[in-house]
Amino acid sequence: MKKIFLESHNIKNFYSGFGQFNFHLIKSLQEVIKEDPVLFFLHAEKKKSLPKNLNRNFIFKKYFGFRRYGIFRVRQKFDLWHCLNQNTKIEPYHSIPYLLTIHDINFVKEISSDHDHPRIQRFQYKLNVATAITYISQYVKEQTQAHFNVPEVPQYVIYNGNSISQEIVENTVAKESDKSYLYSIGDFLERKNFHLLVTMMQYLPEYNLIISGNFNKDYGIRVKEEIYRLNLQNQITLTGKVSEEDKFSYMKGCRAFVFPSSNEGFGLPPIEAMAFGKPLFLHHQASLPEIGGKDSFYWQHLNPETMAKELIAGLSEFDAKPDYYSQNLKKRASTFNWNKAATEYYNVYKSIINK
Repeated sequence: MKKIFLESHNIKNFYSGFGQFNFHLIKSLQEVIKEDPVLFFLHAEKKKSLPKNLNRNFIFKKYFGFRRYGIFRVRQKFDLWHCLNQNTKIEPYHSIPYLLTIHDINFVKEISSDHDHPRIQRFQYKLNVATAITYISQYVKEQTQAHFNVPEVPQYVIYNGNSISQEIVENTVAKESDKSYLYSIGDFLERKNFHLLVTMMQYLPEYNLIISGNFNKDYGIRVKEEIYRLNLQNQITLTGKVSEEDKFSYMKGCRAFVFPSSNEGFGLPPIEAMAFGKPLFLHHQASLPEIGGKDSFYWQHLNPETMAKELIAGLSEFDAKPDYYSQNLKKRASTFNWNKAATEYYNVYKSIINK
């Protein structure tokens, strides 16, 4: 029986992009493998972080932080090691087939582009030992190849899935507000550009803005200060972290989903909002045009006053053909499917193991 190790300890952060990726990939792999003789070893800090009701093909292997150090690395031999994101520090002790999944290389801009920097060297090491590489978007593939020495190994672009079913769309109860609202969600990092949404709202008095995500960090404090500086605390709400159910409720109830991020490797929230048929306003940069498609609206320049004008114009265009836009967006969201993604990953696994 073949043994595959999934370095999946980031599953503990369920509400992060990595956490969502790990959880939904593992859950969908169970549906994909059927009766194949394969064992998956799931690396996680706590068993309760894993999807429920996994079958006997999935074995919990407890995560310990000290395994990042050479002599404490995982010594059990596997037919394949899948590193589920580029930031993990846990590596196999033995030289074994190694699949690397790359979500972004934001650290090049945010930490260092110096190839002598430890962060860059750690990533280059992962590239050097990789038997194959998967990217979550074409944009990430192009960026990686532009900044690093990528070995001549098989490389694939496999898009993330969309976890929102038609049943969820129909059964979700929309969140209401005292007036129509715009919605956004994400980790409070500077590249998300939430502060620009705040400034934009002074030009949109007819709307409220709701932003979800952990704002208890430096950038979140900056965003809050901007809200108070502009005296917009009655127009803008920061919810903090929200449950999946509340997130869906905000998406169903919003007038539009706004996402001006400058450096997304994929962008799960826009896909989720798309599933509800909502107008999407995205930054025309990084992977967002690749993911958003032709029926989303794009900000070419992130000037708050211009953003407000373009949002009003986009909403008017959407309202002129609501069925056209809504149905096309829902149709596009359905093409991002976790079972499809899991099937593609499993095919890569088999191509490596059977080589």
